[in-house]
Amino acid sequence: MKRIMKSLDLWDVLLALACLVCFAAAALLIPNFASPFNLSQLAASAAEKALLLLPMALLIIVREIDLSIASMLALASVVFGLSLQVGMPTPAAVLVTILAGSGMGLINGVLVSRLGLQSLVVTLGTMALYRGVGYVLLGTGSINVLPPEVVEFGIGYVPGTKIPLTIVPFLVLAPIFVIVLQRMPAGKRIYAVGGSPDVARYSGIDTARLVQRLFVLSGAVAAIAGIVYTARLSNARANNALGMELDVITVVLLGGISVFGGKGKLTGAMLALVLISLIRNILALNQVGGDAQGMVVGLLLIGSLIVGNAWRSASERFNRSRALRVTQG
Repeated sequence: MKRIMKSLDLWDVLLALACLVCFAAAALLIPNFASPFNLSQLAASAAEKALLLLPMALLIIVREIDLSIASMLALASVVFGLSLQVGMPTPAAVLVTILAGSGMGLINGVLVSRLGLQSLVVTLGTMALYRGVGYVLLGTGSINVLPPEVVEFGIGYVPGTKIPLTIVPFLVLAPIFVIVLQRMPAGKRIYAVGGSPDVARYSGIDTARLVQRLFVLSGAVAAIAGIVYTARLSNARANNALGMELDVITVVLLGGISVFGGKGKLTGAMLALVLISLIRNILALNQVGGDAQGMVVGLLLIGSLIVGNAWRSASERFNRSRALRVTQG
């Protein structure tokens, strides 16, 4: 228990407490909130965002961003649907879709790391490009007839439980991302590049290759999220996940990952996702619409940034005063 608490910072603890308070209050005050069906639907609805936050967090830690991540999900959904429509076996369609997502991520990575372009501008452009390609391939229509195994994956549960199958890819990938970021040399290089790209470069880290690989990873995970999204809604179309990139960025920043790079943990981002998912579910059960939900989440993000900045300023002042007392004493 002490080791777990040591691995969490104060912001993570505050997020965990907020999640517990929201869950307990909703369970007591809202009928059917704590029912297995509602909780399973809550987890299923967060499956794609949970996947997308993993590479987004790593990119923000290295001072980059991927605004095209939801558009890559949408184009991957189109590629997956078209592959199935022409009779491709499901495993082959999954492989083709992940390769397509990796290719989209590679384009972003080359433009940013090799040509030196700003990731904000590059991915803003590819955000429109990839979704536009989806419309070219499929138009405004959709593919709704999917193989039984895909439909079952979208609506089924882990045998003997109420855990939706659509959350399983995240449950598999999340521990791998956490271990790599927190325990392995690759994670140390990511933090080093985010802390100071110039210092990391002078210390022998190939920053361009690292950033490029993270963008490729972002595309591959977005493709997996596209497959999950298609299966969950039994629908492949070019406007899937419209605006989801903003939700993912909100979750990552709320989770304590610094927009200036070099700081933050995936545990905080995951707790932020749980908190936002709980709030959205509570609002939905109280007949609050999507626009109002977005307003509440936006206010939550702004409030968290204000509190976080005030906390960091207070901590810096405290550390400076303590260091001054030590030197004078």
